[in-house]
Order: sequence, then structure tokens, then C-alpha cells
Amino acid sequence: MFVTTTDAVAGRDVAETLGVVRGNTVRARNVGSDVVQGLRNIAGGELKGYTELLSDARDEAVARMEAEADELGADAVVNVRFETGSIAQGGAEMLAYGTAVRLK
Repeated sequence: MFVTTTDAVAGRDVAETLGVVRGNTVRARNVGSDVVQGLRNIAGGELKGYTELLSDARDEAVARMEAEADELGADAVVNVRFETGSIAQGGAEMLAYGTAVRLK
């Protein structure tokens, strides 16, 4: 399946638009990670634990979006976007969404 942030797949024409598809996940930090990341924050540098957490969340959201598109019989998801939001203290949602299409 093609997944792209552009409105088309290069070299392919859209035959049918199937609708908006999405995938999301909510992830929470853990206390142990918070302590280590807090120390890193004081010293400066990348907060690798949080980077990994968000990267894993993004991958899961995309996989769920692709699964929803696959159920519709899509060949691609175009105009893919990502959003994050705070759900509760220590928890964040990662949302991936786009338009499922069939290609010619």
C-alpha cells in the first residue's frame, strides 16, 4: 500500500476516493523513564526515551490507518497527516489520518 503526504501517488491516477481513514494510539510514559528523562533534561540533549515512545506510537497509528484503508479495498492513502494531543497527565495520543483511494 502506498502512503504519502502528497495528494497523489507519483505516476498513478486516482480512480476512486473511498473516504477518510485514521489510526490512533494513546501512550503513557512510565515513572522510571520520567526520572531518566528528567535528568537528561537538566543536562541537555535529546530525550531518547520520549523520542522512541512517539516513534513507536506513530508507527502504530500508521499501521492502524493502513488496516482501515485495506478494509475499504484501498491501494493508497494520500494526504496523510499526523496530530498529537495530551489525553491525561503523562499520556498522549498519536493520530494518523488521510484519504483512502483506489488507483487506476
